[in-house]
Amino acid sequence: MPAERPLLRRQLLIWLFTPLFLLLSADAYVGYWVALRFSRGAHDRTLLEVAREFSFYLRGADGAITLELPEEARRLLFTDPEDRLHYQAVAADGRMVAGEAIAEAPRRGSRAETFYDGEVHGAPVRIVELRITPDAAAHRPEAVVRVAETLHRRNGLAREILTSVIVPQILLILIAGAVVWFGVVHGLRPLERLRRAVAARSHRDRSPVTAESVPGEVSPLLDAINELLARLDRVLTLQSRFIADAAHQLKTPIAALHAQYQVALREPDAERMREALRQLEPGLERMSRLVSQLLTLARNDPMVAPALRLEPVDLNALGLEVATAWVPQALKREIDLGFEEARAPAVVLGDEARLHDMLDNLVDNAVRYSRKGGRVTVRIRAEPQPAVEVSDDGPGIPPAERERIFERFHRLLGTAQDGSGLGLAIAQEIALLHGAEIRLSDDADGVGSTFTVAFSRTA
Repeated sequence: MPAERPLLRRQLLIWLFTPLFLLLSADAYVGYWVALRFSRGAHDRTLLEVAREFSFYLRGADGAITLELPEEARRLLFTDPEDRLHYQAVAADGRMVAGEAIAEAPRRGSRAETFYDGEVHGAPVRIVELRITPDAAAHRPEAVVRVAETLHRRNGLAREILTSVIVPQILLILIAGAVVWFGVVHGLRPLERLRRAVAARSHRDRSPVTAESVPGEVSPLLDAINELLARLDRVLTLQSRFIADAAHQLKTPIAALHAQYQVALREPDAERMREALRQLEPGLERMSRLVSQLLTLARNDPMVAPALRLEPVDLNALGLEVATAWVPQALKREIDLGFEEARAPAVVLGDEARLHDMLDNLVDNAVRYSRKGGRVTVRIRAEPQPAVEVSDDGPGIPPAERERIFERFHRLLGTAQDGSGLGLAIAQEIALLHGAEIRLSDDADGVGSTFTVAFSRTA
C-alpha cells in the first residue's frame, strides 16, 4: 500500500507552530533570566549593605581586633523571617575574629567586594566578601568581612517571576495557536472547494474547472488544471476522430475484400479461383498502405508525439534516397521523375525517419495525381534557408481548396485516384513537429503545383 501523504493543513500547522513555540519559549527564558538577574542584583546589594554595617562595629587597638556588636544591632542586621544570615570577621593575618566558618572567595578581583555561592552547615548560601581598608581616625583595622545568606527568599522570588512570565506566555501560545488554526483552516477552504469541484465532475466532463473566491496563490494551480484538461480534451478528441476515421476508411476496403473472397470461394474452377484471389492483392495493398498511413499520422500528431531527437540530416542525401525509391512507380505511370540537389550543403536538425516519411508522402501525392507521361521533380535548396520542393504537372489545385488539402481524408472532387487523403496531412504534421513551414504554390511553368517545406532549424 502507498505511504500516507502528510496533509497540507498538518504541515502548515507544524511549520507555523514550531517556530512560534520556539520563539515564545525563548522569549519566556530571556524574560525569566533578565528578571532573575535584576532580582539577584537587588538581593546582593542588600547583602552588601549588611556587610558594610557589620564592618562598622569592628575596632582595632594595639594590634588587636574586636567586634563591638550590640544585641540590638545583631537582631536588626542578622534576623530575617525567611532566611538565615551568617557572618565572619577575619583579621589581616587570617585569624578569625568573630562569627562562623565561611569559605573565602575562590577568586578576588580589584574591587573591595566579591559575590560568590557557597555552603554553610550544608545549606546553599549567597556570600559577599568585603575587604576593609584601615582607617585610623575611625579606629577601623584592616580586615575581611564575609556575610552569607540562605536562598529561600531568592528562590521564592524566582518562582514568582517564573510563574508571572510563563503563565502569560502559555496563554499567549494558546491564543496564537487558536488564531493560527483558524487562519489555516479558513485559508485552505478554497482548496477544499476546488477538490470538491474536481471530485464531483464526470470523467466525460473536460470543461474548465471553476471555483468561487480562489486566492491568487491557487489561481496558477487552477489555470494549470484547466490547461491540462484542455490538452486532454484535444488529445481525446483527436483519438476519437482517429478511431472514427480509421473505422470509416477501413470499412469499404474490408467489405470489398470480403466480397471478392466470397466470389473466389464460390468459383468451382481452380484457375478462375486463383484469378479471383489475385484480384484481392490490389485491395490488400491499398488497405496495408492505409493502415500504415493511419499509424504514421497517429505517431506524428503534434499533440501526442514525444519530443523529437534532433540530429543533423542532409537534405541532399534524403531527397536522393526518396526519389530513387519512387523510380519504379514513376516508370509504371510513364512519369519523368527527376532530382535536383542543392549546390551548397543543406543540413537541418530533425528526425531522419520522420522527414523520410514526410518527403515520401509528398512524392507519393505528386506521382499519384500527375498525368500519365508527365513529370515530377524533387528539388533541394540551400538558400536563403534549407528547403525541399516537390513539383508536378498535375491538374493543379483550385485556390478555394488549398486551405483544406492538408485536412485528414480530404480529397479533391473529380479525381479518379484511389488515395486515402492522408498523405498531405502526414506531411504537414511532420513539418509542424520540426518547426518547418509547408507551402503550396503554382509550378513555375504554370502547370501543376509545387509543395515547399522550408526549415528553420539548421545544423
